[in-house]
Amino acid sequence: MRSGPIALRAAGAAVALVLAPAAGTALAHDGVQVTATPATAAPGADVDVRVQGCGGTTGAAKSPAFVADAELTGRDGGSPLFGGATVRTGLEDGTYKVSVTCDGHDHPDVGTVTVTRHQEPAHRQAPAPVAPVRAGGGGTAAFAAPVAPGVAQTASEDGLGTPYTLLGLGMAGVAAVAVAFRSSRRRRAE
Repeated sequence: MRSGPIALRAAGAAVALVLAPAAGTALAHDGVQVTATPATAAPGADVDVRVQGCGGTTGAAKSPAFVADAELTGRDGGSPLFGGATVRTGLEDGTYKVSVTCDGHDHPDVGTVTVTRHQEPAHRQAPAPVAPVRAGGGGTAAFAAPVAPGVAQTASEDGLGTPYTLLGLGMAGVAAVAVAFRSSRRRRAE
């Protein structure tokens, strides 16, 4: 009568021994991870692919977002595998899964790449001077800041503007009259 429970235990142990290698193999390949740089890319952009967790020196990364599979290469010893891919141009915005084949095994959906058509460009603005530079320049530093508080500068890309043009013409006219007056006085004195 005791042979029934012993037979069930033996059958259970046999099933566990048969399934254990398959379960161990599946767990050994679960550590594969993909990183795409940049993580968010525009259609047509190139992305760098880095894969951690593969023991071999070659592999491939696949995604519906890529024009072609990214061929991966690396060194022995569990170092990362690297490759590059181009994002398809006709894609809609969204997050796309990346799968990897390495060590003779497929690793589905072990990473993502996000595709966005409208990325904000990174603007880099040059620092603006906060005060005129006192390095000579024949008085040009005075045009860099307002002459007095409340007096606006009228300079533009085309020049200093109408008020400064009229002021310059007026001063040139006064200088011309002074030269003419002095020349006429010298002629009379001779």
